[in-house]
Amino acid sequence: MPKTKTNPLIKPYLKWAGGKRQLLPEIEKYLPENLREYTYYEPFVGAGALFLKLQPRNAIINDFNSQLILTYSVIKNNVEGLIRALDVHKNNNSEEYFYEIRSLDRDANTFNAMTDVEKAARIIFLNKTCYNGLYRVNSQGLFNVPYGKYKNPEIANNTVLRAISAYLNDPHKHITIMNSDFSQAVRHAGRRSFVYFDPPYDSPDNTNFTGYQAGGFDRDEQIRLRDLFIELTLRGTKCLLSNSDTQFIRELYDDRFTIIEVEAKRIINSDATGRGNVSELLIKNY
Repeated sequence: MPKTKTNPLIKPYLKWAGGKRQLLPEIEKYLPENLREYTYYEPFVGAGALFLKLQPRNAIINDFNSQLILTYSVIKNNVEGLIRALDVHKNNNSEEYFYEIRSLDRDANTFNAMTDVEKAARIIFLNKTCYNGLYRVNSQGLFNVPYGKYKNPEIANNTVLRAISAYLNDPHKHITIMNSDFSQAVRHAGRRSFVYFDPPYDSPDNTNFTGYQAGGFDRDEQIRLRDLFIELTLRGTKCLLSNSDTQFIRELYDDRFTIIEVEAKRIINSDATGRGNVSELLIKNY
């Protein structure tokens, strides 16, 4: 089947801990044949590196992080308003301004009065200017990463944002954006579906970053995800999953599935000694 042409301008617009941009060539080796014929599901979309690279014709993307998924919806529905709001942040960027914008979610009335465009622009601005490009919240769900002190951060690439918006609005594509539990995101997946799972990674020593949302993603959640992986396999759905190379994950998926060891470069870590090349796993059921 000839490869479908994709738009190279469509790429992640956020920095994201665990993002897959540098691992894409490895992941693409193990994708199913004739993938364009399948409905694409990504229940933990994050910055969407694989989704935006593949640009599927039919897709359901989801993330439990409501502020993150709001940015996708705003890019789809009002990209020009978002660009204007990001320009304001760019023109005012300073350490004092960063903390002023970061504090907006500390007052529920103030935050709830903000428009979707204002909320989305806030998250993108904080992501591009905070320390190490992290998205991290505390136990109350409040963004708590300090200022990054970058000299000239790229707060918005307008060309990329417009290209993504055009893709999401393409009348020949059908892209559904969800903010739900990962199990709900794949409830309609069947034999002509492909699911890519990229959950917060198992981290027994707490060196991997998992603070995307209040409550985190513990081993009980990893087990629930494994059980869903088995359920989808029984439905005939093709699934590929990324996770850290730990004994716990290897034992969860054991010999029922194909486990592939790959080398990834970890860029975001709270401890600089934890960055560099690490072993990760790709697990597939086909």
